[in-house]
Amino acid sequence: MDGKIFGMDPSEFVMVLILWLLQALPWIILVVLAILGIRWFLRQERERKDPERVAVRRSLGEVLKSHRERCKMTQELVAEKIGVSRQAVSKWESGAAEPSTSNLIKVARLYGIDPADLLREVEK
Repeated sequence: MDGKIFGMDPSEFVMVLILWLLQALPWIILVVLAILGIRWFLRQERERKDPERVAVRRSLGEVLKSHRERCKMTQELVAEKIGVSRQAVSKWESGAAEPSTSNLIKVARLYGIDPADLLREVEK
């Protein structure tokens, strides 16, 4: 054997291989980026359609209303129990206003849930 690779000296072969890789590198990068982009897009679609995530995406008013209804309470009863007007509870549930921290804690306790758990249900 004369030490040649494909009819070339080893140093020539390495130079040809390097030049070929330099020409192919942009295409390799393009394919890798395309694959990563497609994977990212598919993950985004899956998260939007995931029913558990969709259920979590609610406003504070929607969360408060759903817990009040779950507890079978009226806005008037909630207002009476925590010491505010019925209109205040209505505004919280419609999103026209937000309860103070102390009122939010009172409402959460009235509904039998931890205030932190109540806030976790709200879309970030």
